[in-house]
Amino acid sequence: MSVNTAKEEAQAIIEEFSFFDDWEDRYQLLIDQGRKLADFPPQYRDDDHRLRGCQSVVYFASEQQDDDKIIFLAESDAAIVQGLVALLLRVYSGRDAREIRETEADFLSAIGLDSHLSATRKNGLASMLGAIKAAAR
Repeated sequence: MSVNTAKEEAQAIIEEFSFFDDWEDRYQLLIDQGRKLADFPPQYRDDDHRLRGCQSVVYFASEQQDDDKIIFLAESDAAIVQGLVALLLRVYSGRDAREIRETEADFLSAIGLDSHLSATRKNGLASMLGAIKAAAR
């Protein structure tokens, strides 16, 4: 887990993606991020934890910790979506509810994802962000 704030982590993601001009390289970085995710706990791999609005299969869970931090767990069966999941978890997981609510996901547009994702992937991304923000209410 990172010691950076959510905003610092978002800035780090922007800097990582700015090293690449070519979208093929950026997609590869995104896929590599997804491969680094921890294994998803099997007890959450059920219909109750499946996100709606995603074309690919995405499972999502949140766990409230004793120190008021919220841990997010997620996985997808699609490599690019798994990478998107990884970026969101880097920024939002392990934060308290206030920091989650106050951190906008503008880093996604800053790295150009808003103009390079299909409409269905954008819908899935919105569903994931909605679930993260809902867990922080």
